[in-house]
Amino acid sequence: MTAVAVYVVAGTWLSAVSWPDLGLQAFGLGAGAVVIGNAAASVLRRTPSFSTPADRVTLLRAVVVALCAVAGVPVLLTGARPGPLLIILGAVAFLMDALDGPVARRTGTASPAGARFDTATDAALVLVLSCATAATVGPWTLGLGALYYFFVAAGRIWPHLRSPLPPRAGSKAIGAFQPFALLLALAPGIPPAIGVAAPALALPLLVFSFARDIVALERLRRVPVSVQSLG
Repeated sequence: MTAVAVYVVAGTWLSAVSWPDLGLQAFGLGAGAVVIGNAAASVLRRTPSFSTPADRVTLLRAVVVALCAVAGVPVLLTGARPGPLLIILGAVAFLMDALDGPVARRTGTASPAGARFDTATDAALVLVLSCATAATVGPWTLGLGALYYFFVAAGRIWPHLRSPLPPRAGSKAIGAFQPFALLLALAPGIPPAIGVAAPALALPLLVFSFARDIVALERLRRVPVSVQSLG
């Protein structure tokens, strides 16, 4: 609830600074509310209820991502290039991703719920930044933000897609490259060719990563449960 309150105060100020039109302010605040609302709900709906130090770091990052939504999502309606505040907030959220994992390991509080929360926050940042780049780079960048949610939706239909997989360094690197590529496209002074090339490279890498996970989960589904237990 503290995180939600911080978002309401900071988001209201940021929307007033970033957008003169009340409609755009409401649109940005609504987008940010979805981000912080989903983050808060992912903690509150846990059974049994718990919150770790790493969760609080991730929740703080979710507040920053929600503020990115306030500053960046309305460009879908204006077609304007986002201001420097979005790039600063996006960079902060990107760098904060390196904190929650070490905090979880240091405090011995790593959990599957915390890992899912971290992944969902990463995905929200990519979605927000993909909205911000759609006006200047091209609407195809929305695919970067949408892929994770397509995968989650597919898991609702085929439950085996929600099964955990062992962590892969390659997948983590590809995941980290997504917000970096989008921030690079938004950064002032970057040549247009590089601004387009970075997300253009990120998209097929992300498709490959999700496709590899789907293939691995399909293979895992065909392995008898007894064999999985032995593994």
